[in-house]
Amino acid sequence: MNSFKLSRRTYLKSAVAAGISLTTINAFGSESDVPVNDDGLFHQNWFLESFLDLSEDLSSAADNGKHLVILFEQKGCPYCRELHRVNFANEKIVEFAKKNFDFLQLNLWGSRKVTDFDGTEMEERHLAQKWKVVFTPTIIFFPTDINKVKGKSGHQVEVARMPGYMKPFHFISMLEYVEGEHYNSQIFQRFLQDKFKRLQSEGKTPSVW
Repeated sequence: MNSFKLSRRTYLKSAVAAGISLTTINAFGSESDVPVNDDGLFHQNWFLESFLDLSEDLSSAADNGKHLVILFEQKGCPYCRELHRVNFANEKIVEFAKKNFDFLQLNLWGSRKVTDFDGTEMEERHLAQKWKVVFTPTIIFFPTDINKVKGKSGHQVEVARMPGYMKPFHFISMLEYVEGEHYNSQIFQRFLQDKFKRLQSEGKTPSVW
């Protein structure tokens, strides 16, 4: 398996190479339209409710033909708000996400106990450190085969990672990349470039769909 871990620096370089327009968010809309949970995190009611045993969550997702996704966020994060206010307000993105993924939200500074795939139990904040999560939102994708993660830590078996906010077109492209398991054959930058070329050849403008 070719695990694709998109570092912040790699993402910025590849974005320029692929002609991606990066978003600099200087002003945000009202927070009143963004759901917030008890921890102060922006939240969606279709996110996975879990006992935080990641092996069980992955197995359950795989049984339903889905990938498990871990979404790290933190209170007051403006880019997290943009993810919810823009990306998760798009019905097509949400429909595709709900059909193909189980999204489990974790708090970068949280104290809930989580059991890693290797059986180690620790607080959310310590798991984030173990998995080298620095930015929020950070979205980490895992394979559907439980045998490939058994006995290993999450950061060893992830198949893709989004460290930071991606605009809707690039966000849905990453979901497509993982859903189609293209990580087994090519890196995300190449997948995205091929998608741009295909759309251009068809005379279409890049959009969510």
